[in-house]
Amino acid sequence: MKEFTLGEIAKACGGKFIGDRSRILDTISSVVIDSRKVTEGSLFVAIKGERTDGHLYIEKAYDMGAVCAVSEQVVDYDEPYILVDSSEQAIKDIAEAYRAKFPTIEVVGITGSVGKTSTKEMISAVLAKKYTVHKTQGNFNNELGVPLTLLAMPEDTEVAVVEMGINHFGEMTRLSKMVRPTVCVLTNIGCCHLENLIDRDGVLKAKTEMFTYMADDAEIIVNGDDDKLATVENASFRFGIDKSNDFFAEDLENNGENSISFTLCHDGKKYPATVPALGSHMAVNALAAAAVGTALNMDMDEIVEGFKDYAPVGGRTRLIETELVKVIDDCYNANPNSVKAALDTLKTMKAKRRIAVLGDMKELGENEKALHREVGEYAAKSGADVLITVGELAKELSDGAQGIEKYHYDTVADALEEIDTILHKDDVVLVKASHSMQFEKIVSFLEEM
Repeated sequence: MKEFTLGEIAKACGGKFIGDRSRILDTISSVVIDSRKVTEGSLFVAIKGERTDGHLYIEKAYDMGAVCAVSEQVVDYDEPYILVDSSEQAIKDIAEAYRAKFPTIEVVGITGSVGKTSTKEMISAVLAKKYTVHKTQGNFNNELGVPLTLLAMPEDTEVAVVEMGINHFGEMTRLSKMVRPTVCVLTNIGCCHLENLIDRDGVLKAKTEMFTYMADDAEIIVNGDDDKLATVENASFRFGIDKSNDFFAEDLENNGENSISFTLCHDGKKYPATVPALGSHMAVNALAAAAVGTALNMDMDEIVEGFKDYAPVGGRTRLIETELVKVIDDCYNANPNSVKAALDTLKTMKAKRRIAVLGDMKELGENEKALHREVGEYAAKSGADVLITVGELAKELSDGAQGIEKYHYDTVADALEEIDTILHKDDVVLVKASHSMQFEKIVSFLEEM
């Protein structure tokens, strides 16, 4: 990372430096909140979490090579530390200060209800054809993950691609203050986190808080097919399937199980394109990447070539082939929009039977039952041959699916006792639910069949 001294860090977070004053010029090599990830020269930020308290591991962090700790408590150890009121706020302030050390780089902020991670990976693959790219790792997209993403930027970073996820009003404003995006990408506005955001208008309001701290000359890139995002008046580029968008797709084809192909249309020109991924929705992600690449002065040949380097992240439309069945592992998370998109992908698969294993979709607010029934109706009409549902809310989903072979289980454990008796050789099985349902256990079970 760029040079970042303990004195600068203490000033950034308003903390009190305690220890040998000559050490304020010491620099750090990384910032971690997990003591197991400490390396020589790390700054360890002790955070009180739901499962454990980082303050219990400060001594261990020092023993492993940490040069300093950020703590809400007095530290009884002969190494410097920075005393703060809130470690969670401190790491945000530190990340904001470190971001300021990169005044000339481009920072692409990505948010939306569905497809943030896939779009982040697609954009990163494209930009890497021209730039040195740093991107969010895994799902580090919240108020702890985003600062860790920023603080991991290497000194030679030319473009940072930062995924930004929220579930409350005000969160995106705080993320934007750290990220200071120069390019804002919004994938869609769906029915997610409605317990807090109330309705899709609330989701739109919360997501567009990204604009609060964007650069004065920032590019705004939105999905023009989305009725809510269509109301964003200051968009630089719009992408989507509809021909009214600045970047749109024609001749979209699913090439079996390995890729999709389409014609990318922009500025009156057409470019053949291929993406090594499942699902026609991946074309929309590619169009978003094309818009970002264009905004950052890439030519279309570089952009289209970059599509080929896309690779899915675990739990997000990953195809697994076993001796008995093929599994579409899309179990990382779920809301009505993403489940419908996954069912559309399942429909394109060549199979003896198409099986949908679906679970509860969380944080949908007061209309959660109706939204589950609506998805059940969609599943029955989408071409799925068998529906397997798991969870209390998923019972509503099952009830909504009429005229289809279906099975319901209260728990994942119950489903695992019988699922192998339902499946046949050469079936294709979609697995999708909210992350808290732990459907990765079902994927692991199917992988061993």
